[in-house]
Amino acid sequence: MKPEQLIDELKKRLGTERFNYSYNRKDNKLRLDHKTLHRGMDVIIPDILAKYKERKELALEDVVYTIEQTFNAMEMEEKNTPFNLENIYPVIRSTSFPLKSKEGHAFITTDHTAETRIYYALDLETTYRLIDESMLSKLNVSADQIREAARFSVRKLSTIVKKDEVAGNIFYFVNENDGYDASRILNDSFLKRMREEIEGDMTVSVPHQDVLIIGDIRNETGYDVLAQMTMHYFSIGRVPITSLSFVYEKGELTPIFILAKNRIKKEPEDK
Repeated sequence: MKPEQLIDELKKRLGTERFNYSYNRKDNKLRLDHKTLHRGMDVIIPDILAKYKERKELALEDVVYTIEQTFNAMEMEEKNTPFNLENIYPVIRSTSFPLKSKEGHAFITTDHTAETRIYYALDLETTYRLIDESMLSKLNVSADQIREAARFSVRKLSTIVKKDEVAGNIFYFVNENDGYDASRILNDSFLKRMREEIEGDMTVSVPHQDVLIIGDIRNETGYDVLAQMTMHYFSIGRVPITSLSFVYEKGELTPIFILAKNRIKKEPEDK
């Protein structure tokens, strides 16, 4: 598929009633501007084409979904939809994720590991909006209250896992597709409960926001399987986080590099 074909397909699926489109050939970006909100977003065409090459129709569905939900959130914000602390959840992002919104407002964040950072989101049912400092006055709460509400909310999320065995190693998957699968890494009681069931080394992986993988690694082959698995999920995720995994020991997460059959550990980071 060529850039022009992709742009035509996006216009067809998203329609022209809500958006004006402009294509910057030099930067290979498609700009969408909402006609009534007078706000917009840029779509990086090469990134979508790369995903389309691997995932075809699913890649197009993902980008259309992301665009629609982003603008839906903007519309709900414009309508001054009531805020509720019970609708605040933590979300995990890579440390390379922006610290400020496009409007220049700093997001509310908390350090997590060397690879990940915690952001906070207002759940809007079909989507969510990351909370920045400009929203605190609307919520009439402090940043610490946001963090506390999110810690409580993550404990309410389902922790049902699906189990798979590969080469004598057990892998557990949380994949509810509610936008907060990776957030379960912050549920300490859930991790401790899983640690009690696991016989080998316990690993935790958040390759993208819509999956949490817990490994019961019982032999060296398990680390090779884990590395391939996390890289695959990282490459196909709507919101990639990190292809590295963590060893969970004594309540601490330690990022690890997996090279061939050897494990090269980094020093533990404060959570």
